[in-house]
Amino acid sequence: MAKVITDSNLEETLKTDKLVVIDFSAGWCSPCKMMAPIVEELSAEHTDVVIGKVDVDENPESSAKYGVRSIPAIYFIKNGEVVDKIIGACKKSDLAAKIDTLK
Repeated sequence: MAKVITDSNLEETLKTDKLVVIDFSAGWCSPCKMMAPIVEELSAEHTDVVIGKVDVDENPESSAKYGVRSIPAIYFIKNGEVVDKIIGACKKSDLAAKIDTLK
């Protein structure tokens, strides 16, 4: 299950040597709803990676920190630095390939 990331636990979540994949989304966003099951599946399949979700409406500080302007936005963070991102909905295979490349 994807980790629920909030403004209060974001920094703690990033304190890892693993790749952190964050799905910035909102409940009202149709493309975000399409991505939700894909993110959940990948979190179960990639246990060597931290995969989490940030609700942009409930966590404005986290969204602002990374300059999230469009959702869904999937950020790939390693050692506290954004190493890549995908803006908009994408196929599961594309997201899985990006995870495999970056971890």
